Amino acid sequence: MISKQHRFHGLASLRPVYRQGKTIRSAEISLRYQLNRHRDSYRAAVVVSKKVHKSAVRRNRVRRRIYEVIRLNEADIKKPHDLIISVFSDQVIDWPSAKLDHEIINLLTKAGIINR
Repeated sequence: MISKQHRFHGLASLRPVYRQGKTIRSAEISLRYQLNRHRDSYRAAVVVSKKVHKSAVRRNRVRRRIYEVIRLNEADIKKPHDLIISVFSDQVIDWPSAKLDHEIINLLTKAGIINR
């Protein structure tokens, strides 16, 4: 899990990223991001709606797994970006860790947030 300083606090802090951020999307996951020059480090949020799965346990498990991928790669994040990762497909719930890691890192690399 990422530390408290790397999380968004409140819905109002997400709004600028939704309005002005850029989006990169795969079939199952999207990344919305924006450079935030007012901060020293990145912030991240993971959104998994009830449309993906009815069970809160399964949605939270996917959320925790994605946060862990971000935490393990936080040293590679070069600038203070605001990141919102949205999950659209229930297939992500059953993905093995390697596939989930690859997909998230691929989105971050395409956005230019990390170098690989």
